[in-house]
Amino acid sequence: MSRTKFIVAACLGAALLSACGSLPFSGKKTNEARRVRAQAPNMGVNSFLWRASLETLNFMPLSEVDPFGGVIVTDWYASAEAPNERFKANIYILDTNLRADALKASIFKQVRTPNGWDDAAIDADTARQIENSILTRARELYIATVDSQ
Repeated sequence: MSRTKFIVAACLGAALLSACGSLPFSGKKTNEARRVRAQAPNMGVNSFLWRASLETLNFMPLSEVDPFGGVIVTDWYASAEAPNERFKANIYILDTNLRADALKASIFKQVRTPNGWDDAAIDADTARQIENSILTRARELYIATVDSQ
């Protein structure tokens, strides 16, 4: 077996074995099991912020996603209503806690000119609005998870 195949097999085996600890072998749900499931410890960042970020930006094509490093980078997106301007977003989830300072959004804009795409100024409040939208959705996801237990 080649070294690459061995590493892939070892990682896959470790992932499968780590999932075994969360299987509900008894019919009872303990408070500890509920708490662990709500925290989603398998990610390097807060799972509610991660999921809310992906849901909020679901209309934009994704360029790079890293759930362990907490990075979401979209590709350029132009709407049909304004085809001469396009946007790109970078989302950084900085913590495992569901907190406002655990999220950073950067938004970029370009406009089409006769020479191609040129960078354009964007309202400073735009990134803050995206962050607030993500935080609101993350809170909704958290509340739905807690209420369902």
